[in-house]
Amino acid sequence: MKIKSTFLLLIAALCISSLAFGQSAKNKGGYVVVTDYLKADGKKDVSDILQKIIDNNPNRTLYFPDGTYVISKPVNTPADPKKSVSLQLSNYAIIKAADGWSHEEAMIRLGGKDPFNTIYVPGSNYYLDGGIIDGNGVATGVSIDSGRETVIRNTSIKNVQVGIQINRGANNGSSDCDIHDVNIVGNKADNSVGVVVIGYDNTFSNMRIASVHYGFHIKSGGNSLRNIHPLYTSNGYESGEYNTSCGFMDEASNNFYSFCYSDQFGIGFQTKGGHVVYTDCFVWWYSNKGGRHTAFKSTGKFNGVVSNMTAGFVKNSAATENVVLDAAEDGGFGVFTNLFVSDYSVLTDHSHDKYLR
Repeated sequence: MKIKSTFLLLIAALCISSLAFGQSAKNKGGYVVVTDYLKADGKKDVSDILQKIIDNNPNRTLYFPDGTYVISKPVNTPADPKKSVSLQLSNYAIIKAADGWSHEEAMIRLGGKDPFNTIYVPGSNYYLDGGIIDGNGVATGVSIDSGRETVIRNTSIKNVQVGIQINRGANNGSSDCDIHDVNIVGNKADNSVGVVVIGYDNTFSNMRIASVHYGFHIKSGGNSLRNIHPLYTSNGYESGEYNTSCGFMDEASNNFYSFCYSDQFGIGFQTKGGHVVYTDCFVWWYSNKGGRHTAFKSTGKFNGVVSNMTAGFVKNSAATENVVLDAAEDGGFGVFTNLFVSDYSVLTDHSHDKYLR
């Protein structure tokens, strides 16, 4: 009887060991519930245990119940479809950067390990959904580092230096990701950015961005942006830095903007001279703060195609300059069609007239 009891205890211990960080007996509906293995009390660093759960549960959805998950270093998900996982956060689940965070990499690196390039193998369409990513005032929130079809959705990213960074993807530099229904709040620093786009061929829609110096900083082409609203809420109106703040800074070509709204930044839309298409976009200043208000700025020739643009300038503004277009060079083939300016009397420059159609 004693031998039998010992054997049963050994079998039970082996079962428990096999379940640790692996498929849990408590799983329901295909989810791996991370709080089966850790406490989400915001007190203990859970970086290593989260990475272990990811590594030992390929092709599973990891569910984060409400609570605070403190991490001291980046957590990486695999891009390899045979190893990938999806991260599903409850609406009030918070992944927070630990005090003293000093990493250049993002807190959550989707495709941060095991790079892969395919859309044909099940598991290539992994995602981050829901919850709150808290950068504790210093960290980058989320990055996409490899793979294709990666999705970030329904997520709130707060207190970050950079909200989201899309790096060069595995498909010859194309990251081919989809970001939608995401809110970002920066840390109000002069170099804070809502979204940095380095990889090509991405779609962004239904996003709100605040407390950053640059809403979007785009360094690649083939991107589509729709219903994106960055709002300047920092306190730098009285400094020269405000004049460089920008809702949408585009350093590439062949990007497409639809119903994008730059709100209160010193510069609404900035290009480097590339061919970029803007449809039904608008830029607005509801406050008379700031020294210069510029709807469009081109650091080279103006080659943008702008249709149905609305530019709202503040009457009796303290701004010494209100400009529709500031182009560094003449001779561009850009065009404004159906441009509406709220009050032409406040404009201090009319060099945009030559591009009106």
